[in-house]
Amino acid sequence: MLLEIEDVSLLYGRIQALHGISLTVDEGEIVALIGANGAGKSTTMRAISGIRPVASGTIKFAGEDITKLRADLRVRRGLCQAPEGRGIFPGMSVLENLDMGAYTRRDKAGIAQDLARVLDLFPRLAERRKQAGGTLSGGEQQMLAVGRALMSRPKLLLLDEPSMGLAPMLIQQIFTIITEINQQGTTILLVEQNAQQALARAHRAYVLETGRIVKSGTGTDLLHDPSVKEAYLGVA
Repeated sequence: MLLEIEDVSLLYGRIQALHGISLTVDEGEIVALIGANGAGKSTTMRAISGIRPVASGTIKFAGEDITKLRADLRVRRGLCQAPEGRGIFPGMSVLENLDMGAYTRRDKAGIAQDLARVLDLFPRLAERRKQAGGTLSGGEQQMLAVGRALMSRPKLLLLDEPSMGLAPMLIQQIFTIITEINQQGTTILLVEQNAQQALARAHRAYVLETGRIVKSGTGTDLLHDPSVKEAYLGVA
């Protein structure tokens, strides 16, 4: 078990955003977390990455209890997030943004190897390597956010809404690359509003509603579940 979340609750002031959620991610999997706006998907990601403290429950990563571990130390353990909204550094070049992803590392040969891998995965970034991040298109910025996270060489990659705001052709491209990243050995926890694409590529998935997990199963099973189809796939 690479990631194990057990009975986690989280508060924003007096508002309870997560109500005792439990989920697991095994090594080598793509696990999707789907749900409507405000369901608590991004809040779950913030709890896992250490950006928001949990009120109760435990988070274990690679067998270690990291519930109270600082966010930067979680990155060093191999837990890295490409956040919703991309969060790139607009005034820095593509290469400088990618270098920031490797800030916890000292293995120069490994960093160079991973940079070559990222530029191979995202040829558009290779073409624009000296261009400022803020001048890239939305799709290119999303590629840069994912590439930057990969530069930390994560054991678990957290992807928060990677298709948000992208054109349909780019959405397909991003999901193809996500599958390729997983096939190369990176475990992925994916938060995504595009339930069709997420479930089609996930080994397993969870459905989150108002801070509670209400359903789980294989991606294929949930893709064909009548209630999921009606609520998230637009099929009556």
